[in-house]
Amino acid sequence: MAINSTTTQSYKQLKEDFVSNLSGGSVSEIAQVCAVAPVVSLVWSVLQARQSFFKPYTPLGYAIDFLLNVGALLLSVTLYSSAPLLLNLLLLTVAAFVYIVPAQTRRKKPQLPPNAQSKKSSSEQPLGVLSTKPFLTSYRGNMLIVTCICILAVDFRVFPRRFAKVETWGTSLMDMGVGSFVFSAGVVASRPVLKERAEGKAAPLSTRLKTSLRHSLPLLVLGFIRLLSVKGLDYAEHVTEYGVHWNFFFTLGFLPPFVALFQSALKVVPSYAGLALLLGVVYQVLLETTSLKAYILTGPRIDLLSMNREGIFSFVGYLAIFLAGQDTGMLVLPRSLSRSISGSNNNNKTSGTVQRRSLLLNMAGWSLVWIALYFFATDYKYGFGLSVSRRMANLPYMLWVAASNAILLLAFYLVDVLLFPSFYSAQDVKTEKELYDTATSKVLRAYNRNGLAIFLLANLLTGLVNMTVPTLDVGRVATVVILVAYMGALTAVAVGLDEYNVTIKL
Repeated sequence: MAINSTTTQSYKQLKEDFVSNLSGGSVSEIAQVCAVAPVVSLVWSVLQARQSFFKPYTPLGYAIDFLLNVGALLLSVTLYSSAPLLLNLLLLTVAAFVYIVPAQTRRKKPQLPPNAQSKKSSSEQPLGVLSTKPFLTSYRGNMLIVTCICILAVDFRVFPRRFAKVETWGTSLMDMGVGSFVFSAGVVASRPVLKERAEGKAAPLSTRLKTSLRHSLPLLVLGFIRLLSVKGLDYAEHVTEYGVHWNFFFTLGFLPPFVALFQSALKVVPSYAGLALLLGVVYQVLLETTSLKAYILTGPRIDLLSMNREGIFSFVGYLAIFLAGQDTGMLVLPRSLSRSISGSNNNNKTSGTVQRRSLLLNMAGWSLVWIALYFFATDYKYGFGLSVSRRMANLPYMLWVAASNAILLLAFYLVDVLLFPSFYSAQDVKTEKELYDTATSKVLRAYNRNGLAIFLLANLLTGLVNMTVPTLDVGRVATVVILVAYMGALTAVAVGLDEYNVTIKL
């Protein structure tokens, strides 16, 4: 049903009001909703580890994969939005039931004779310094799926207003989603840095800037395309989110060159987490001790800078979040955390056990660090009593995003080590790839592979739905049908691209 042109302006104002002046919800409720993702990962992993349910990958396997990794997340922000804890308990009950069912017996591969084993091992490619770990694919894939769901669901009444982006002060699920998108991008961005270090190379600043600009250009082009389409189609927009002209693609596009510049500062501050904290603290001090906060929140929009002040100044906070994510990537992407581990090939099982324990302790330690910093920044009795603001991307917001994502990564990793420990004892590339495919959902791998392209398609489909459907007038059942169809289309495209081995780099 198309929107009547005579009511376009008033309807546009209604839609803008629908996402404006919101105050968000509690951190604990947001944590319960976010917890659905690792709990779903647990259900999927139990099905795979105990019953080999997704191997071979059948149409039924795809349907269950979709229902778990997309459907459950969709329910968590719609029909179960008021009872996320109940949804988690139901999913845990399913996981427990599947676990106690007798495991499917697997036929062991025939043992090769010694001379054949030696030939086989000599032809196998040795493991590199970096590893594509299952829990990272699960984490990033789930984050992309939730993001795609929310950008359309927020325009319907079934999506709670407390989950939508906060106007100025407070926390919400979508505020966490934006920060998590940047944090996960930082995790992935640590891969080339680790490769450089492993090869003993250090690219000069000019080379790093050229490379970063190549990554930035497509994102900046997308930013301009979105700007022109929003203004040209008179699309409803929330000005206080990023400003009059700025949008999220501009934030993503400007990150790579600034990260390249900050990489030079590692000589002074030898830690991405240290750089993130230094940047966040300096920005917060400026907000508190100068007129910057008042300018961002209440200043008149008289020129290009003031018109886009939210996007421009919040970029500082997003850069800090990106650097925090990069520091996490430096921890979780390497195959081992020390030379002694990577060099011990005598007992690979012991090596894998040591690696798992070492990474687990390090991830748990950093999770506690980020939680403690967030507590001291926001607590009124024992800390500084600062409030979270995604609009300014201030220090409490940066710490909240870093702490939440660190905990989520730890939860996904725990699922990995409990149900697929053999992955961390693989001795060659082929075996590791087989174990990786076994331990990861095809749907999540597909989203992870072409994440930015799927996110762009999600934005286009969101615009199409909003231009053709009066989303504020749609009932609960019809809303869920639309969202399932939308996510079904996105997932089909993602899995199709993956099936045909297509990678779209933007």
